[in-house]
Amino acid sequence: MSDALTLAIAGLGTVGAGTLQVLETHRDLLQARCGRSLKVIAVSARDKSRDRGIKLDGFDWYDDPVEMARESKADVVLELIGGSDGPARETCRVALDGGKHVVTANKALVALHGADLARRAEAAGV
Repeated sequence: MSDALTLAIAGLGTVGAGTLQVLETHRDLLQARCGRSLKVIAVSARDKSRDRGIKLDGFDWYDDPVEMARESKADVVLELIGGSDGPARETCRVALDGGKHVVTANKALVALHGADLARRAEAAGV
């Protein structure tokens, strides 16, 4: 089996916390389907003390998602912040420019800035 695909999650609201929960609950199934394990190594949100109903032990914590995109060793950054500009857009830009793959559920971001993000991804080979 290949090395784990490492993930960084920006945004731990309903979607981000749910994503963490699904990754944990379905770890074996995802590994079988992907041919390698998926490992979250970093997370980012505004408030570390907020109860999200999930454990955040073992992840590198970042208050700033852009810093996480720049500094984490993740292969893939999941942008789950929301909004078409601000930290969501900058997180994606920094991740792509740094050679990291990006996954987003952010329709507004893609609608308004998808062409720019696609150009950045193509230029970086991600």
